[in-house]
Amino acid sequence: MQVIILGPPGVGKGTQSLLIAEKLGLIHLSTGEILRDAVKRGTKLGLLAKEKLESGILVSDDIMVGIIKEVLSSGEVREKGFILDGFPRTLKQAVELEQILDVLGYNDVHIINILVDENEIIKRLIGRGRTDDTEDVIKHRLEIYKEQTAPVKDYFSKKYKIVDIHGVGDIEEINNNIILMLESAKVKNSR
Repeated sequence: MQVIILGPPGVGKGTQSLLIAEKLGLIHLSTGEILRDAVKRGTKLGLLAKEKLESGILVSDDIMVGIIKEVLSSGEVREKGFILDGFPRTLKQAVELEQILDVLGYNDVHIINILVDENEIIKRLIGRGRTDDTEDVIKHRLEIYKEQTAPVKDYFSKKYKIVDIHGVGDIEEINNNIILMLESAKVKNSR
């Protein structure tokens, strides 16, 4: 099973991804962790990413897509399945990811979109207590999300079934809803 989790910052993608991976035996692929691992291993793309990160520049789509392709090609990921958290963030990345999934023969793709009201997101992110999480900064991040990342959902909806999950409430309850949906889809696909 391959799972892609979408939603704006602060909706609980990371928390839910870890729980889903643990319960379904999937490999949790977080963009940040993937980047750090590629840098640590000193891969060609990891070294390019390191150069960008040290300069304070965002890692380009080409480098990020290349690193994701390397990870998705690995034997363990192909064997166990994965949940992808934090990627794709742009339409270009979504197009590239779809091609990678097709080339690698991944055909059990499930997309979860976590929905949370903007005021709740602002409240959550301010509540985390990070110094960079001011209301203005959060609103700016949400605008960037609407411009760059929200179109990914529309793009994927042409090929994959996307399930919207309400992301407010008890973490375990939200997770149970996601797991039920994924297990239900698994049963349908095995018929």
